[in-house]
Amino acid sequence: MKKAKEFAQKNAQLMLDAERWIWKHPETGYKEWKTHEYLETEFAKLGYELTLAGDIPGFTAEIDTGKPGPKIAVFGEMDSVVCANHPDADPETGAVHACAHNCQTAALLGLAAMLKEPGALDGMCGKILLVAVPAEELLEIEYREELRKKGIIKYFGGKPEFMWRGLLNGVDMCFMIHTSAHDKSISGTGGGTNGCLAKAIRFEGKAAHAGGSPHEGINALYAANLALNAINALRETFKDSSHIRVHPIVTNGGAIVNAIPDTVTLESYIRGASMEEIVMVNKKVNRAIAASAAAMGAKVHIRDIPGYYPRKYPANCYDMLKSAMEQVTDEVNVNPSAWGTGCSDLGDMCAVMPAMHPSIGGAPGTGHGADRFVTKPEVAVVQSAQLQYVMLHTFLDDNAKNAKELIDNYKPDFASFEEYFAFADSINCDLDAVSYVDGKTNLEF
Repeated sequence: MKKAKEFAQKNAQLMLDAERWIWKHPETGYKEWKTHEYLETEFAKLGYELTLAGDIPGFTAEIDTGKPGPKIAVFGEMDSVVCANHPDADPETGAVHACAHNCQTAALLGLAAMLKEPGALDGMCGKILLVAVPAEELLEIEYREELRKKGIIKYFGGKPEFMWRGLLNGVDMCFMIHTSAHDKSISGTGGGTNGCLAKAIRFEGKAAHAGGSPHEGINALYAANLALNAINALRETFKDSSHIRVHPIVTNGGAIVNAIPDTVTLESYIRGASMEEIVMVNKKVNRAIAASAAAMGAKVHIRDIPGYYPRKYPANCYDMLKSAMEQVTDEVNVNPSAWGTGCSDLGDMCAVMPAMHPSIGGAPGTGHGADRFVTKPEVAVVQSAQLQYVMLHTFLDDNAKNAKELIDNYKPDFASFEEYFAFADSINCDLDAVSYVDGKTNLEF
C-alpha cells in the first residue's frame, strides 16, 4: 500500500493532465483517433511496445513479471457519449465524456506509469495486459453497421471486437474500474448488470403530397408510431425479475413536412438480465413491429445485432475486492445482491472468464446527462489507478493464489472465445419482416 500511494502521487500530474486533455477531445465509439494518438504517444514515452488494433482505435501493452502465472487484462475505455446540451459538448458532434470514460483512460495511463517504477512488480507473477479499448457505449448503430458492411469491424462493442481480433488471446481474467456518478471517495461493486441486443429498424412507405394527395401515400411515420405504441403495450408482459428495458428512438422521421414520410428509421435496445429473456422479448418486439407496418400497408426491415452479454461476477471475488478497496478508501460499498440495468461489453468478457467491474467516485451528476462533470479527479483518476495497482497485487501476489482461486472456480457460460462468437452470431437478424404477395400480407418475425 505504501508503494501504491507513492507511485500514484509521483505520477499524479501525468494522470490529471491526461484527464483534462481527453475531456476536451471527446469522441464516440470507433472514432477515438485523437485519444488513441495521445495515449499511444504517452505510452511510448514510458517505454511500452504497443500492439495496435489497426484500422480501429485502441491498443494493448503487455508487462511480463518474469515469473509464470496467469495473465490479467486491465481495461480503459476511450469513447464518449453524445449529449449536445452539455456545456462542454463538442459543438460539431455533441460528443462529451458524460460517461467519465476520460477518467478510465487517464487512470490506465497512470497505472502504466506506476508499473514502470522500480520495485513495482515485486511479489507479482504472471502477465499484465493494459488495454486501451474503443466503443463501449453502444450508440450510432447505423454508423457501426456501415463499418461492419465495409469489413472494418465484426462486433459493435470494442471488447468483443478485440476478442475477435486476437488482441486478448491468452487472457485468463480481467477487470476495470468505472467512475461513479457521485463526488465521494466511495468504491464499490454490485452483483451484475443487464445484457442487451441492438436493433436498427427501417419502415418503408410511399411518398405523396401531404395536403393534395395523402391517399396516394403510405405513411412510414405512422407505421413507426404504431410500432412504438405496440411495444409500450407489451411492457406489462415483461417479468420484473428479468429487468427488461426496451427504449427505441426515432433517428429519421421524414424529410419534408409537406410530403408523406416514405422512410423512417428507429434504433433500440432490448436489455435484460439473461440472454434467454432478451431473445424471447425481442421476438415479441419484432412481432409488434411487423404487425404495425402491415397495418399501414408499409414494409419494414429489421436488423438485430448482438449487443452485450449480461455481467456476472465470480462469487468468490467480493472479499478480495473489499480488501483491496479498504486499502484505498474508508468508504466501501460491496453488495453482491445488487443488480444494475445498464449494460457494458465487459459482460462479453464475463461470458468466457472471471471479470470484475468495480467503481469509484469523483464525477457527480446524471450519468450521460448535461450535469455530469469530473469534480474530484484526484479520486476519479489518481485514486482509481492506486486501487487498480492494489488489485493487481491482490490477484498476483503469493504465486497468484487469489487469481488462481477465481479462475479455477469460475464457471463461464462459454468454454472459449469461439463458442461465445457462435452464440453472438446466432443473434444476428437481417429481415424484411413484411411482404405482399397475391393480395396476401405475410409477416416474418
